[in-house]
Amino acid sequence: MLGPRRCSTALLLAAGMVLAGSGSAEAETEVDLALVLAVDISLSMEPDEQELQRHGFVEAFQSPEIHDAIRKGMLGRIAVTYVEWAGAGYQEVVVPWTVIEQPADGQSFAARLAQRPLQRHGYTSISGAIDFSLRQLRDSGVAPARQVIDISGDGANNQGRIVTEARDEALAQGITINGLPLMLKRPDGLWDIENLDLYFRDCVIGGPGAFMIPVREKAQFAEAIRTKVVREIAEGPQVWSLVQPAQAEARADCLAGELRRQQRSGN
Repeated sequence: MLGPRRCSTALLLAAGMVLAGSGSAEAETEVDLALVLAVDISLSMEPDEQELQRHGFVEAFQSPEIHDAIRKGMLGRIAVTYVEWAGAGYQEVVVPWTVIEQPADGQSFAARLAQRPLQRHGYTSISGAIDFSLRQLRDSGVAPARQVIDISGDGANNQGRIVTEARDEALAQGITINGLPLMLKRPDGLWDIENLDLYFRDCVIGGPGAFMIPVREKAQFAEAIRTKVVREIAEGPQVWSLVQPAQAEARADCLAGELRRQQRSGN
């Protein structure tokens, strides 16, 4: 049995641990939004398209529209990280989690992004990008009111697990996935699919307030990216619409990319 002095010491140590634990929890920065920008760098992206895409995100975080949207939030700050992805085995954090509250924070984020070299890798694993983004959100070190994964890409999932499995797992955790389908070229290759925007609509995006902005011309890149990020920052929590269409419209094939890979391999 512990003596009075040792018992008091043990109680003090226990109380200290509780206080330390509560202090570390309170140390998490509260933000209006934790945003993962998950950007496609697969080989189907031409170098000039990659440059336009990167420049579009750099310009967005330098813009007054972004800073104004952040300032108008309940807390007036967000956290953002920039991730690049290709096949199932390649995802990389290009710019780590950054809290943006002042315009100088956004300028710094843009400067770090602009300094990183462009890369390209094979295959397209949207499911891998979603899974990686989920891990980044879990390790963000912030306390967000909303969590969003922003997927940009120019093709269907053709490697890794089925994209709808990854999407549904994210949605079950209250995370919203938005999309930027890049439709700059006519689908004329074996890997290409028709109506990539419908594929993103039916197989990739989801969650409260989910949306996508297709890019069909190179001149639209910068404006589309800026518009999308502003909307993601400015939109508050939403609920699913209770109004559903009486007749379901045609849906995209969520295995379109995997089928093309099978055709390419001859299986």
